[in-house]
Amino acid sequence: MTTHAVRLEAAGASVTVLSAERAVTDWAARYFGQWWKAAQVAPDSVCAGPVVVAEVSPGAYADAALEVTRAPHTSAVYAKAQMLLARDEAAGVIRGVSPEEALAYRSEPAAGSLTVIGCDTEPVATATARLAREVMRGTLLRSGWTVLHASAVVHEGRVILTFGQKGAGKTTTALALAARKGLALLANDRVFVRPNDSGGVAVLPWPSAAALGLGLLDGLGWFEVVQERLEAGESLHPTQDGQVTEALRAGRREPLWEGGKELKTQVFPDQFPNWFGVPLATGGVAGALVFPRIERDATPAVENGDGRGLTDSDFMSGKTEDRYPDVFELARVDDGGGVAEARHGVLGLLARLPHHAVVLGHDIDGNADFLAKVTGWA
Repeated sequence: MTTHAVRLEAAGASVTVLSAERAVTDWAARYFGQWWKAAQVAPDSVCAGPVVVAEVSPGAYADAALEVTRAPHTSAVYAKAQMLLARDEAAGVIRGVSPEEALAYRSEPAAGSLTVIGCDTEPVATATARLAREVMRGTLLRSGWTVLHASAVVHEGRVILTFGQKGAGKTTTALALAARKGLALLANDRVFVRPNDSGGVAVLPWPSAAALGLGLLDGLGWFEVVQERLEAGESLHPTQDGQVTEALRAGRREPLWEGGKELKTQVFPDQFPNWFGVPLATGGVAGALVFPRIERDATPAVENGDGRGLTDSDFMSGKTEDRYPDVFELARVDDGGGVAEARHGVLGLLARLPHHAVVLGHDIDGNADFLAKVTGWA
């Protein structure tokens, strides 16, 4: 049986994805490739370092699920689904099964090995990518990186970081500069940060799909692009709600809401350069901080007052990371956003950089012109 392998690398950390299913390793290469260095490698070259093995086999899944349910086990919620977990302390093995998703797992933390088993290729590929990212996260956090809740764009190595809770305008700010001013997109929702040897803050991307509301998609001029791609048989990320796909195909641009939550387009990382002509950046050094607020009819302007500074709440830690608890001991740190010492060191350095509290409207061109001037790169 042929085995395929893709190695992911960032800032000295690495993880290799192995599978007999080429679609699984292709998914990982596509998802991480332009943000984390992803490369096809010879399977027999994988002799050290963290490895995530993916297997698509209904029979193997059934055997693995039975092994968990027959053993003493506990229950947790992982990725919004029930996960049953069985630990073999003597062997150093953690087994898990998610019946709702028909996925089973075997983790050997000391050996740096994780196996994902499922019945269908796409769920296995999605879970494998998610857990490969968790392995990388753990390696980076243990080497002093921490995770900020921010969007980011890069101009000539200088990173503009944008902060705020959901709806504040992080994505609008980043994509206005990327789409209209040619800045490279580094991250849509979070980034890795760590002090560098020059007294600055190095920034790395956190690869993920990007959630774009239909209104923002229209404002950026990308709605028709997505329509054409869908009509040509291409697809967006599978986590996208079917109602959004239906609206896109029908040309309905008004925002969609369900239970008080906006349903958004879910864009693969590689679709930014391939569909929209937005380049992706692989890193940079923090140069400015932006704290936006969106008002529909506002003229872009600097907010009055001292503006907001960073706090511990701007890091992805505690409850913000509870969707993916470290049940397989991949991160092996007390806090999924990074240790307190690392966060405080970054906070001190970022506090020295220019801070810009701004109000933005719905005019993407106006926002981009204003932001380029305020952040000092134009």
